[in-house]
Order: sequence, then C-alpha cells, then structure tokens
Amino acid sequence: MPAEFETETERVMVKEASKKLIYVPAEYETVTEQVLVSQESKKMVVVPAEYEDVTERVLVREASKRLVYVPAEYETVTENVLVKAESKKMIPVSAVYETVTEQMVSKEASSRIDRVPAQYESVTERVETSPASTKWVKRKADKNCLSADPNDCLVWCLVEVPAEYKTVTKRVRKACAEGYTSSGEDCIKEVSIPAEYKTATRRVVKTPATTKEEIIPAEYKTVTRRVVKTPATVKEEVIPAEYTTVSKRVIKTPATVREEVIPADYTTVTRQVVKTAAATREEAIPAEYSTATKQVLKAAATTREIEIPAEYTTVTKRRLVKKGGFTEWREVVCNYKVTAELNRQIQRALRDRGYDPGPIDNIIGTRTKAALVKFQKDNGLPIGNLNVETMKALGVEY
Repeated sequence: MPAEFETETERVMVKEASKKLIYVPAEYETVTEQVLVSQESKKMVVVPAEYEDVTERVLVREASKRLVYVPAEYETVTENVLVKAESKKMIPVSAVYETVTEQMVSKEASSRIDRVPAQYESVTERVETSPASTKWVKRKADKNCLSADPNDCLVWCLVEVPAEYKTVTKRVRKACAEGYTSSGEDCIKEVSIPAEYKTATRRVVKTPATTKEEIIPAEYKTVTRRVVKTPATVKEEVIPAEYTTVSKRVIKTPATVREEVIPADYTTVTRQVVKTAAATREEAIPAEYSTATKQVLKAAATTREIEIPAEYTTVTKRRLVKKGGFTEWREVVCNYKVTAELNRQIQRALRDRGYDPGPIDNIIGTRTKAALVKFQKDNGLPIGNLNVETMKALGVEY
C-alpha cells in the first residue's frame, strides 16, 4: 500500500538583507569553454547465449554379420553305363622315340593368408552432464516499479540455468580395406601364389612297344540320375547398422560479457576572465588596445556600499500523512520479460479502457505509470508494480 502525502507551500528566506562593498574592477571579457561533467567510463554488458536446433543421426545398433546357409544345387545328368567290358586281342608293335621340350612344374601353386592389423580412429563427442533447468532468484529495484522507493519492489524471477556438457574421446575401429575381411583384431585376405615351371628337353617314347590290340567294343546302356551341381555352403551376410534421427537444442554461441564505453559528458559554461588587471601603481600604466576599439580610462577604480535585499524562495514540500507498507506478496512480471512490445500492449489496453497513458511510445513513463496506478485503484488491484493480476485485468499477454 503506498504512503499518503499532502503538499505544503511556504515562502522561505534564503539569504538575509545585508550590505557589501562593491569594487569597481578592471575590465573583463567573456569566454566560453567546455567543462568536463563526468569522465569517460566503461560498463560490462551481458551478451546472452545463442541457441540453435540441430538434427543428427544417432546409432541405434551397430553393423554386424551373420552366417547364412546356402543349400546345395542339383542337376539331372544322363550317362552311359557299362554293361559289358570291352575285350582285346594282342598284336606286338615296336616302340617309336622322339625328342621333346616341355615345361615341368618346379613348385606347385599355393596360397597364403595376408594379415593386416585392424585400424582405429579417435572420435570426439559432446555429452550432456547436466540438463537445462530453472531456478528462482531474488532481485530488487524493478525498473518498471511504480513506487519511488526501490525497496517497495522486491521481485523473485525465474531464471534459466543452461545445460552443462563435457567432451569425451573414444577409439572406434575402422572398416577393413577393400579385399580384406575382419578376423578378430586383424584384417585378412587369401593371396594366391602361382605354380613355378622350368623347361626340360628329353627323348621320350613317342609310341611305346606294345602289342596291338584288337578291341572288342564294350556294351553300354543309357541311365539318368540326379547329381550335386553345387555343394551346400555357408556365406557371411552383413547386417547394416541402424540409425535414428534426433533433434536437440544446442548452444550456438555461449553467453559472454562485452565492455561498452560510456563517453565523457561535457557542458558549455560561460565565465568572466581578466582581460586587464586592476592597476594600483603610481606610475603611468599604458592604455591597452584591442583589435577595433580603443580602450581609455573612464573612471578610477573605487569602492561603494550597496544595499543587498533579502532573498526568498517558494518551497513546496510533501508531508507524510499516512505511512505505506506491504500487505502481502504478489507475483510480478520479471525484468527480462518487460519488452517494448509488452509496454505497447499495456499503453493500448489502458487507452482502450478510458485511461490516458500519453503517447504510445513503448516506454512506461510518468503518464503511463499514473494511468496504471489509477486503473489499479479503480479495480481494487495490487498497486505499485507490473503484477500478474493487473496484466490479466488488462488482457495483456506476457
């Protein structure tokens, strides 16, 4: 509840009537100069953090492998089956020889296992250690308080506490190079080693001594049967990794503090300075000259007594009739929510309800505060600040 005052006006003597001796001084001229009112200073301005929404793919299940059974393939073949073997009749034939050059296998073809250690890489990621939260902070002197005494405006504000993160680094295994397969901690592949040959010349029997046989052809019959074309095997099948897309809010630019320069404040003052000092010597003092006007002595310096009347001023005072105080606490709009848009809504709402807030200038000035207090009194609302009950009564969104 605000204190009640009444205004009193009285005439107060500032200075009694007196006498003083006036000295007729030397000549002066008026100069204008700039006087420093307040020195240049600096203040720290909080630059709030910036956030952005990012979308990223998160691994749900890593890629893996499984063995898949491949069944055998069969085909139907038709072949002749011996029913009766052929028989021979022997006739002697002499051997025939010839010289031949041929390649001989010196080393059979083989294979080897080429083994390469698996490669790893370091991956760095940010992990949230503490989620974002809010807390109540007690503050004083709300800039939009309608009371002249800042102690009348005690405010609890709900403040956001940003999330905390830490950076972790882990080792992740890389995929094997092309042609290699994973085997435990290594990558392996089978490499074929071709056979080695050498050239040799020798005399060989072209036609060995034999007995010429007179062949009695065998007897056959045709049969059909099902044979294995490709035997059953097991193959390795890759199961791709599964991902999901998540969206989260991350800090784009952390909150900082920047230094802002407050320029020095100057004012222009006019004062009198001595142009020609008063002379008291008996010797002749030469006349002084300025650019266009010749200066001559008109009257000698003297002193004279003059009456100085008493000085009065009218003082208007506010006398406390009834002391104000607190009746109970009310929820108010915190400073960071008091924007130009909110001020404009308040001024428009007051004007629409028949109260005069002055020009719609987005500033809670003297006329707007007076209109707001009158609205609060007329509607039985808490007086002295931008409380939530007043905002609701005005229909203002905050």
